[in-house]
Amino acid sequence: MAQDHRVATPRGEVFARSWTPEGASPESPALLLFHDSLGSVALWRDFPEALARATGLRTLAWDRPGFGASEARRDLPQPDFVARETREILPALFSGLEIGGFVAFGHSVGGGMAVEAGAAFPEACAAVTTESAQAFVEPRTLEGVRAARAQFARPGEMGRLERHHGDKARWVLEAWTETWLAPDFADWSLDAALGRLTAPLLALHGDQDEYGSLAHPERLTRLTRGPQEMRILAGCGHVPHRERPEEVLKAVAEFLRRHEIARA
Repeated sequence: MAQDHRVATPRGEVFARSWTPEGASPESPALLLFHDSLGSVALWRDFPEALARATGLRTLAWDRPGFGASEARRDLPQPDFVARETREILPALFSGLEIGGFVAFGHSVGGGMAVEAGAAFPEACAAVTTESAQAFVEPRTLEGVRAARAQFARPGEMGRLERHHGDKARWVLEAWTETWLAPDFADWSLDAALGRLTAPLLALHGDQDEYGSLAHPERLTRLTRGPQEMRILAGCGHVPHRERPEEVLKAVAEFLRRHEIARA
């Protein structure tokens, strides 16, 4: 069911993996996954395949440039990287992976990229789901980043990243921590993109998320121009698709069925 791909992009070669469920219609949009700040295709584990089965949609995950099995980078992301990477990389993915219409699903900063994708490519975007997305730079988020940076400074901790990113692990950590903690990133937000987003939006967020309060899903759903839904997961932290996989799968499938995107 899974198929691996290599796609040339303006930021170097990108690795992607796709899952096509039995009976998937080639005319349906593809479900495109955007990973978090330390994420990769491998770190989604079995979630993409389960999502493909739950929705009936061809599902694709990809490693951002510098992450996982994609080509390494030396430059750290710029303050506008959430929008810039989305605009630069997606056209190459659309062409290389034969994606017409798409549904964007993004976790954490990937949720911001999912919003940017919907705003940048409105004619192709059928819907957006954010999971634990940050909509602006919040003190709680920065506290979580500082705590993670301190944790990875302990002996042996970098091995966890090296298992998924190899010799790119140090860059991956710094691309997250040093970008988010930089003074010139302090004013970043998704407000402008949300003002252009017309596709249906589902915002999923755990009420125990250590990287963002409920101000984020509230802002996401308040500022978007299209139909919107917010689902707060009680007792859940920053990674709902791992902590509450069945609840997330059901929420996404039902949301897409309500908008006549996923099969009944």
